[in-house]
Amino acid sequence: MSVMDRRSSVVDIRDLAVSFATDAGTVDAVEGVSLAVEAGEVLAIVGESGSGKTVTARSILKLLPETARTRGAILLTPREGGKPRDVVSVSGAELRDLRGQDAAMVFQEPSTALNPVYTVGWQIAEGLRAHGKVSRAQAREKAIDVLRRVGIPDPEHRVDHYPHQFSGGQKQRIVIAQALVLDPGVIIADEPTTALDVTVQAEILDLLRRCRDEFGTAIVLITHNMGVVADLADRVAVMYEGRIVEQAEVRTLFSAPQEEYTRQLLASVPRLGQGTAHARERAERRPEGWAESTPVVEARDLRIVYPGRLRKPDFVAVDGVSFAIRPGEVLGLVGESGSGKTTIGRAIAGLTRVTDGSLRVLGTEMNGVKERSFRPVRERIGFVFQDPATSFNPLLSITECVAEPLIVHGRAKDLAGARQRVDDLLESVQLPRSYGARYPHELSGGQRQRASLARALALFPELLIADEPTSALDVSVQAKVLELFDDLQKELGFAALFISHDLAVVDLLADRIAVLYRGRLVEEGTGAEVLGAPQHPYTRRLLASLPVPDPDEQARRRRQWEQLRSS
Repeated sequence: MSVMDRRSSVVDIRDLAVSFATDAGTVDAVEGVSLAVEAGEVLAIVGESGSGKTVTARSILKLLPETARTRGAILLTPREGGKPRDVVSVSGAELRDLRGQDAAMVFQEPSTALNPVYTVGWQIAEGLRAHGKVSRAQAREKAIDVLRRVGIPDPEHRVDHYPHQFSGGQKQRIVIAQALVLDPGVIIADEPTTALDVTVQAEILDLLRRCRDEFGTAIVLITHNMGVVADLADRVAVMYEGRIVEQAEVRTLFSAPQEEYTRQLLASVPRLGQGTAHARERAERRPEGWAESTPVVEARDLRIVYPGRLRKPDFVAVDGVSFAIRPGEVLGLVGESGSGKTTIGRAIAGLTRVTDGSLRVLGTEMNGVKERSFRPVRERIGFVFQDPATSFNPLLSITECVAEPLIVHGRAKDLAGARQRVDDLLESVQLPRSYGARYPHELSGGQRQRASLARALALFPELLIADEPTSALDVSVQAKVLELFDDLQKELGFAALFISHDLAVVDLLADRIAVLYRGRLVEEGTGAEVLGAPQHPYTRRLLASLPVPDPDEQARRRRQWEQLRSS
């Protein structure tokens, strides 16, 4: 980028270095990073977990802990124009002024970014009140308007709702609305589509694209999803161990990567069709008569209803679903947010009551089951929760969290007795043993997800329920974890319900795939049948909304998705 281009940049990062003071000494997180982003441009920063991409992005708004030491310059140009300000050296008052107005942040986990005790309208209006004298009525009107712009239905009514009353995709839209309300010059989006199903992800990407095209907003996109990069980015910067190893225009990077690390990163991305050979190998290893064996999980006309409150009607989450999972089999469950995937997983684990129909889990009927009779069965089930940030006790170290199932179910007397098993588990999910001494908030999103997988495997379960187990992992670590999952499944022979929004990941691991839509099972079969020749219109729409790591192919798929959505 030329000197003239750098002067016109909304954000200009020059030789940035960030280090953290820890008990073990100074840790260098970012070294010598230089980047620039122009108005209306999307710069994607990619790299594996711990590469420094989120630290770089948070530095733009000086959202780093007190232990951080920052060197270099981050020049931020005001939205209205004028002289750029160096974020590294600005005063506290100037920093409050530029946050929200000149630059805004979309955080990785909307569930933790939103305050559960305030309505979403109040939280959106908070930014307006902090930056000017706005009446309550004006702030409410602007909050409604921005909710409408990000696609929240019935914004006049939903502006008074609380975060828990929205789906995961809607909460992500609300966080984007918070960022948009002051019309900033640049939005820093940290994993804005993590854990979202592919249809909602496509809508969020379309929303970010409109922010760029209609409002001229620059976007710094932090993501591990190379399909998202191909769909949205103009330029890509690849980070590794705190440094930028490659930077190029998006088509150039995908077609002709120069660095070996970039090539490895792209090679780690799962693609549709890769799972056919794996499924065939697994089928060949099965003993004769396997198809007639007693299922580990069997659902017949399963129905789960959440009762309405305050005169509201009941909500039917699962409506007449039937399926079976046999010993050693992996069933992939896909569908959009609110389709009933997680509800089925929780019902199998005894965390949600069955309303009607039959659900047998490891020989126990779940319809009307008592907790006392189900307790011996529960230790035979492992569960990887969707949101690792909220599934861990923040007061316990990672070692204590992973050891908890072993101690609760009597496999170990105390933490010392469980230590060796915990260390082995952490290493098996690519986490150093030393990370066991850390607390959940000290790990990145991807590292917490790996720790969650380690905890689920602690008791050598016969059945594993994995709810979005790789959603927060970068592609290189995801490839290792998926390989680990496959190896452990071969070695231990556990059956698994694998819930995911990533169809390519499900194709890679699952023997069969079941597609849920609005609580109903609309399609079921092998990966070749469901993904290769989908019969239901909803399945075809799901496939079209899956981003692929090829900018030209992704542009074609986006047009196809827009046609299917409008039809």
